[in-house]
Formats: sequence, C-alpha cells, structure tokens
Amino acid sequence: MTRIRLLRDGAIGRVVLARPEKKNALDRQAADELFAAFAQLEGDATIRTIHLCADGDDFCAGADLEALERTLEAGSDVHRQDAEALGRVFLAIRALMKPVICSVRGRALAGGAGLATACDIVLAHEGAEFGYPEVRVGFVPAMVMTMLRRAVGEKHAADLVLTGRVINAEEAERIGLVSRVVPAATYDEEIDATLQQVSRAPTTALALTKWLFYKLDSLSFDDGIAAGVVTNVEARSTDDFKKGVRRFTERRSRPE
Repeated sequence: MTRIRLLRDGAIGRVVLARPEKKNALDRQAADELFAAFAQLEGDATIRTIHLCADGDDFCAGADLEALERTLEAGSDVHRQDAEALGRVFLAIRALMKPVICSVRGRALAGGAGLATACDIVLAHEGAEFGYPEVRVGFVPAMVMTMLRRAVGEKHAADLVLTGRVINAEEAERIGLVSRVVPAATYDEEIDATLQQVSRAPTTALALTKWLFYKLDSLSFDDGIAAGVVTNVEARSTDDFKKGVRRFTERRSRPE
C-alpha cells in the first residue's frame, strides 16, 4: 500500500491517508487500498474499533484532479469503474460491524468530506473545514450526497452542494455534519480517549448497535420498534451481555 498506511494499536486499527504532498487526494488506487484496509480490519478479531485519520495538514482534498485529467477522454466504462471503486469504500464503512471513528484536521473537501461523513463518529479539530465544492469545477457531489443529506437534512445539504461553500468546524457541528469539535490543545488526547472508550465495549454490543442504527434508515416507525425488539432479544442471548449483567450485579452485592 502506498496511498495509505494500515496500523494496529491493541484493539484499535488505524487507516491513515498517507499522501500529504497531494493533500491526501483520492484516486482509484487510494480507493482500492482503503477498501482492502477496511476488509483486513473487519476480518481481524483483535480489532474492536477503526480509526480513520490522515497525515499532513489536511485530511483530504477530495478527488485527485490530475488523475481525473488523465481520464477526461476515456470511455464511460472507465469513469464508472472509478466511481464504483470509491462507492464501495463508502458502502464498506457502513457495512463494517465495527465502529469507524474519523478524526479530521485541516480541510476535508468533496470526496474527502464524504469519506469523513461516511464514518460513524466524526471528531473535528477546531481548525478543520468542510466543503463540497464540486459544482465550481463542473462536477457533481454525486455519491457523497447520500451521506450528507442523511446527516444534515435537506436544506443544509442543498446549501452546501449548490453553493460549494466551505464551512468551519463550529458550523459543521451545529448542522450535524460532525459529532464533536475538539479543542486544539487537547485534540490528540480526546481522540485517543474516545477510541479507547468505544474499544472497551463488548464487540457484539457494538456490532448489533451499529447494525440496527443504520437499519432504521429504511424502516417505518412501527417496523423500527419491531426491529428493536428482535435485536433486544438477540443481544440478551449473547455471552457479552450475560457477563456484563453478572459483573454489574456482583459489584452491587459486594459490601461497602
């Protein structure tokens, strides 16, 4: 892998965008390497949480325009293959049974903003910026709109994709594009603390919670409650749940 670095730190798997000289721009190779990295971590039973981050001053500037320029006269099959390669990265992040936490420092633009938004939790450095400027170069934020509209709603999403404006971390948090803004002074410590906190939870609880959370997107209210009942029953049958309940009751029964 030359576009990313894949690291393991205990129960945390790190996927690091590693082309800072190109502002971590995405090309076909980067998309393929991201997909392969997520697949490796999904299959690693020692990994409980995945951290997506980046080298350099910016998280990701979006598509590699130099790579796109080389395909300008290519046929539609080439364009479709490139788009599908990035699309399957977004799908993989959503399908992973492990939480994916993204930390964003600097700019996350276009496909880079989409990559962050595809993750389950997005922690933004107070100096981070986000934007979908595709329309300014005659392009369309096509796949990333799926995550964006779900995250921030119709009007905020339309504002971002039609104007192409770049927003700061504070506004991104206010409209729901990121989970939290982290002060610069405590950025690394808070990212690590969040990763450790999530990693301490039982794997079956994390997997079932993430599965149900996104399953609700396609369900009516009644069907959502019904799916919750089924998941509740399934969770109660797991060893992790039984051990957790017993540990809790044992602590309460101990004399002061």
